Amino acid sequence: MLRVEVNGKDREVGDGRTVAGLLQDLELDGRLVVVELNRQIIRRTEIENVELRDGDRIEICLLYTSPS
Repeated sequence: MLRVEVNGKDREVGDGRTVAGLLQDLELDGRLVVVELNRQIIRRTEIENVELRDGDRIEICLLYTSPS
């Protein structure tokens, strides 16, 4: 198990877990969020491939749109 920080809260995730897997665990749609990993924004096209490491700090921002 790995210990990571997600939006300021400690969380344990399985070894080899990707950013996409974390979003799935949190029931978040990767198309509707911006993910920052250790102060670097992760491109949506890369979230499937980026593995989390022990001690990583993740910030997830939800994108909202207002109705026209």
